[in-house]
Amino acid sequence: MLGALHHGQARLMFFFLGLVVTFVFIRISVRLIRAGVRWWPGNFTPGGTHIHHVVFGAVFMMVGGVTGIAVPDEAQGLRLAAAALLGVGAALVLDEFALILHLRDVYWSKDGRLSVDAVFLAIGMTGLLLLGARPLGYDDVLGYNDVLGESVPVRVALLLGNLGFAIVALLKGKVWTGLLGLLVPLLPQIGALRLARPRSPWARWHYPDGSRKLRRAERREHRIRRPLIQAKIRVQEFISGRHDEV
Repeated sequence: MLGALHHGQARLMFFFLGLVVTFVFIRISVRLIRAGVRWWPGNFTPGGTHIHHVVFGAVFMMVGGVTGIAVPDEAQGLRLAAAALLGVGAALVLDEFALILHLRDVYWSKDGRLSVDAVFLAIGMTGLLLLGARPLGYDDVLGYNDVLGESVPVRVALLLGNLGFAIVALLKGKVWTGLLGLLVPLLPQIGALRLARPRSPWARWHYPDGSRKLRRAERREHRIRRPLIQAKIRVQEFISGRHDEV
């Protein structure tokens, strides 16, 4: 199987496997710790200090990243191991992304769901890269595809246009659409053209209080967005564990 992949794809696959396997393992571990299972090792607390797994993740990312850069190109085994270690570290860091953002332990709180979103997003984007997606169609810009002929300005304009649509989608509060749209054609355009979420920066700038657009956005948030978010939370908590509502 590895023989059918070029070196970049093989390293990406090992990174992906390290990311997914480590996320599943660490979530099983923290759920067992939370349940108070006696036979499972508890938190790592040397000298009474709780060492969060984000610390180990940062070390693994550093070691994996530097190793991947430093080893010669022909040492493919080491480069694959480094990519896998980088994936392990990324999973440990992203699993406590909310802790880094809030600078306090919010792992099982409602705010801690942001960590699960970050991991799911990383898995989704890495999976799309493995399937052949390329950020903002840069293959066209570099001339790897002949769809646009030899016109470099057209290629660059396409890339910048896709980036602009993705930024607008993010400003409209459509985080998943904006970020995944960096890899999936037409997704950022759809996100940019659709109505913004009520509390997004775009809505604050362009939807005055009492305006028709703001009322439409609030109705859509209540009727469509909230049920979708609840469904997403149920799926995520089936995998990652239930977070406290208060």
